[in-house]
Amino acid sequence: DLGMAVGLLLKTNQFEVKGLNLEELGFIGELSLNGKLRSCSGVLSMIMEAKKRGIKTVIIPKKNVIEASLIDDIDIIGIEDLQNVINFLMGEKAEIITEAPKKEEKIIKHNLDFSEVKGQTELIKYIQIAVAGGHNILMVGSPGCGKSMIAKRIPTILPKMSREEALEVTKVYSVLNTNSFENLVEERPFRAPHHNASTNSLVGGGRSATPGEISLAHNGVLFLDEIPQFNKKTLDSLRQPMEDGYVTISRVDQTNKYPSGFMLVAAMNPCPCGYYGQDRCRCTDYEIVKYRQKVSGPIMDRIDIQKYVHAINFLDEFDEEDTVSSKELRDKVEEVRDIQKERYKDDEGINSNAQMNEKLIKKYCELDEECKEIMKKAYEKYKFSARSYNKYLKVARTFADFEGHINIEKEDLLNALSARDLEKEENNMLII
Repeated sequence: DLGMAVGLLLKTNQFEVKGLNLEELGFIGELSLNGKLRSCSGVLSMIMEAKKRGIKTVIIPKKNVIEASLIDDIDIIGIEDLQNVINFLMGEKAEIITEAPKKEEKIIKHNLDFSEVKGQTELIKYIQIAVAGGHNILMVGSPGCGKSMIAKRIPTILPKMSREEALEVTKVYSVLNTNSFENLVEERPFRAPHHNASTNSLVGGGRSATPGEISLAHNGVLFLDEIPQFNKKTLDSLRQPMEDGYVTISRVDQTNKYPSGFMLVAAMNPCPCGYYGQDRCRCTDYEIVKYRQKVSGPIMDRIDIQKYVHAINFLDEFDEEDTVSSKELRDKVEEVRDIQKERYKDDEGINSNAQMNEKLIKKYCELDEECKEIMKKAYEKYKFSARSYNKYLKVARTFADFEGHINIEKEDLLNALSARDLEKEENNMLII
């Protein structure tokens, strides 16, 4: 509205611009009937685009100044109404804001900690590997064994975001939210939609083609608890965004492209009754496979790590030495992420091992003859797909980084091959 109003006033010679170059000016804002400037959504994205197009100064509503000030090297002018905009353009006295008020630095505090998780040492190691490399992970276990408990503690070990990553996340929330931000979104998102979520709410859509949960989880975690309970069509809609790292939403009047570089964390029961492997379970192999097929093969293929969460006897006593704190886990995750940042510093859009393309896999996941022989035997036994083959190599690369190995070694590869419990188990099931 503001840009059109100023253009009409200039075209009808109702005022003249003095001391400013119109070619370098941008206008953002909605106009109310009394001439007040109302805040609008997506300001962050618009200003970043304006900057790319050579705009030096942007005039915006006062309420959007804090959000807009997150962008460097462009002048932001916050104005309350149309009259003050005209006064400013004419070089007369006007009420404007040129600097956003400083906000206190936000300190992120977590009430949860991995030290509260007992008896899951191996699983926690794989959780740490998944977070360090940005790999998707599925936890399988009986009801009450601690799947959700562990998932809720994953945010406590997520690595810090770079400024570029934080700006990407803030842009998504800026498009969705009409209220201005007081700070950059610095904490990695953790989204946990309920299993009755619609396709539009998960992927994005609606009349205005707004971002969905997968975009709101960009550079963070999307947690799908009880994943077989999600609508199969809805789950399958995740296939392309998981592979490409973005989603395109088309409507009659517009097409929007949103980032979706999230880490998928999912949880499910091993069988319909939930007690597979225990005496109380009476499920047949057919019923178990049919239940697991609610999550389609292509989605399972895109999950790098599939691990069982074993039930423990909560009456047993555990030593403090058997537990590890979130701080210890996060410090190691940060260390492994730093290795990856250095490795991919010349590769735009690549921040973690999970994002490697074919070219980078060939470059950084080279195997020696012994490892090639191991992979050959594994393929002959399990007949996994080319995508799964690459997943194994990516996870092995993260294990190598974790252990400080320059190249993937035998131990790293064996750990990666032990990461997909569900696939190996189903190979041994008898289906009639």
